[in-house]
Amino acid sequence: MPTPPVTGPLCTRGSLAEDLRELGVRPGETLLVHSSLKSLGWVCGGAVAAVQACLDALGETGTLVVPTHSGDNSDPALWENPPVPEEWWTEVRAAIPAYDPATTPSYGIGVIPEAVRTWPGALRSAHPQTSFAAIGPGAARITRGHALDCLLGERSPLARLEEVGARVLLLGAGYDSCTSFHLAEYRVPGPMTEVSFAATTPEGRTWLTVRDTSITSERFDELGADFERDKDVVRGTVGAAACRLFPVRDAVAYAERWLAVHRPREE
Repeated sequence: MPTPPVTGPLCTRGSLAEDLRELGVRPGETLLVHSSLKSLGWVCGGAVAAVQACLDALGETGTLVVPTHSGDNSDPALWENPPVPEEWWTEVRAAIPAYDPATTPSYGIGVIPEAVRTWPGALRSAHPQTSFAAIGPGAARITRGHALDCLLGERSPLARLEEVGARVLLLGAGYDSCTSFHLAEYRVPGPMTEVSFAATTPEGRTWLTVRDTSITSERFDELGADFERDKDVVRGTVGAAACRLFPVRDAVAYAERWLAVHRPREE
C-alpha cells in the first residue's frame, strides 16, 4: 500500500509566530497554552518549532505555561484505559516511580507540553499528577507552591495565572481541556475525594493519599460554548488549527456561575 501524501498546510516557526501575533498574542504577556500539534498542519520542526513560535510571539519578557500532567502516577484501581488486574494493584502502587519534576514525563496531553517540560530553563510545579511547566521571567512565580492536596485549585499554578492576568490559548484544543474551568470547581460547593500517587518526601519515596476537591471535565464542552457565546473570546486560526484566546480570570468567573446552575453537585 503506498504511503499517503503529506497534507498541509506547511507551517514553520516563522509562519506560526506570525499567525499567533495576528490572533492577538502579545509580547510580554503570560500565556497558558492547551495544544494539539497535529491540528496545526504539517509543522516543519514539530513540537520544537511550535514552542519556538510561541516564545517568539511572547518575546523575552513573556512567559509560556503548559500543563505537564502525569495522570499515570495514580491508583491503579482507577485505571480504565486499559485496566490492570486487581492482583497487580499492590505491586504497582509500590513500584510506580516517585514524581520528579526533572524526569517524570507528561502523560496524555500531547507533545508540545513535553517539549516545554524539557526546554532549557523551564520550571515545573510540584504536584505529582497535575503539574505545569513554564518558560520565561514569570515561571518561578507561576510554578512555586503547588500543594500536594490541591490538584488545580487555590494553591496551584492556575490561581497564580489568574492573579497575574494570564490568558488561555486553546491551540487546536477544545474547551474540554480548559484547566481554568477546574479552578472554578474549587469555588463552588462540591464533594471531596481521595487522590493517591507516588511522591518524594524528606523520608524518601512514599505512596501518598490526600483529600482534595473532586474535579471532572464533564460538560466542559457545553460550558465553553456558553462562555464563548456570552463573553469576548478571540477566535482565529494558527496554521490550520481553530484557536480561542481569552483571560483566565474571565473563564474562571464565568465557570463559577455556570457550574453552580448547570452542574450542581452534592457535597
